Amino acid sequence: MPKVAVSDIEETSAQALRAHGAAPWIAAEVARAVAKAEALGNVICGLYYLESYCLQLRSGRVRGDVEPVVERPRPGFVRVDANFGFAQPAFTRGLPLALEAARECGTACLAVGHAHTCTSLGYFTEQIAQAGLIGMGFTNASAIVAPPGGKSRILGTNPFAFSAPDGAGGLAMQFDFSTAAVALGKITMAKAAGRSIPPGWAVDAEGNTTTDPEEALKGALVSAAGYKGWGLGLMVEILAAGMTGGVNSLDVKPLKAPEGTPHDLGQFYILIDPALSPAFAERLSRLAEAIAADEGARMPGANRVPAEEVEVPDALWQLTTDLAGA
Repeated sequence: MPKVAVSDIEETSAQALRAHGAAPWIAAEVARAVAKAEALGNVICGLYYLESYCLQLRSGRVRGDVEPVVERPRPGFVRVDANFGFAQPAFTRGLPLALEAARECGTACLAVGHAHTCTSLGYFTEQIAQAGLIGMGFTNASAIVAPPGGKSRILGTNPFAFSAPDGAGGLAMQFDFSTAAVALGKITMAKAAGRSIPPGWAVDAEGNTTTDPEEALKGALVSAAGYKGWGLGLMVEILAAGMTGGVNSLDVKPLKAPEGTPHDLGQFYILIDPALSPAFAERLSRLAEAIAADEGARMPGANRVPAEEVEVPDALWQLTTDLAGA
């Protein structure tokens, strides 16, 4: 497995997206997210998605040449219509106004609607924290999760993310949590590798727990932590679909299908200015010190150092370069 510089991943991904119809600035925004995911070891949200991005650009399932429309209908609410384009450029266009709104009002919401999947939600809340604010994010996806005790696909993996600033342009804490027990990609990868999956990840078409990835793909995923995760997934669904104009998970077609209707997803963010509380930095520091003093424990997301080069499977890198030369 070759090691590839993350800068080469970003450059080649951007070239591939441009070759399939994305405008240069849009290709750059999406490629930056792909490269960041690879640098952090989040391979499910990195090059794993690049082929579907390119094929969907060609088929028109995602629009690569649209300008997102940004408006501020209320002092503390910023809305972005992604126009069935990628989520990353839509967020980039809306973030400056959302930061301004949060600093003026203390809190603000940023609603991105009619967008393609955003893949790694923490990628976006991290940018909020790097600007000095607390960021929370919510998004939904195509239905794949069954209710506890059920077998019907009702919710997507419906992640939410939280990022807290360290006061110096970095992260004091970040987590990106799928409300499903596992990402669907891990089951498809297990099937491709001929491996079984742990119990508690999925149910078969009859609602029975299964360790067979093929049966899991015919059935549904389950929520993390049972009813607790199910409740969180419902919360995410209500905010991501209800507050953005994006569709319910029930109405999203498979995310990686090369053709079909646009994803039409929503991403909903809450921005909070920690300067509202003079105790914020002190309380956060106290918590971080207590965690650091417990050997083996760590604050999620703190002190992460993105890799400058990563291992990429030969076939995947060949596919990437082929896409770039299309």
